[in-house]
Amino acid sequence: MIKEFKEFAMRGNVVDMAVGIIIGAAFGAIVKSLVDDVIMPPIGLLLGNVDFSNLFITLKQGVTSGPYLTLADAKKAGAVTLSYGAFFNTIISFLIVAFSVFLLVKGMNKLKRQQEEAPAVEPTTKDCPHCLSTIPIKATKCAHCTSSL
Repeated sequence: MIKEFKEFAMRGNVVDMAVGIIIGAAFGAIVKSLVDDVIMPPIGLLLGNVDFSNLFITLKQGVTSGPYLTLADAKKAGAVTLSYGAFFNTIISFLIVAFSVFLLVKGMNKLKRQQEEAPAVEPTTKDCPHCLSTIPIKATKCAHCTSSL
């Protein structure tokens, strides 16, 4: 069973998939940082110093009564919250990842179409039916066995 698992794990598709998952996770972390640290702060500033990561509604007070200034304070107090600001950040992250994947697939499809549309290359040689040597396609006599073609 160990031998079979090793053969399965070392197949090209499984290794390619593992590399894709690792790169995808790293890309997701980059996009999360882009949204949380680069995109949302200027948008929050334009909307009047709004920190989207701290937009929440308290559904049930925690051990310590609110109002809670930050989502972390509310969570620390054990309050039940509806964290719609974090949800907005996640939606924007998803849209960036989805758009990036769309561009990648679009580029791959374009390359595939170009390969399919490429003109077929005409053969320039053929095999002699008598001695099986490779000869020019326009040859009328084999240079190796001198047979007429």
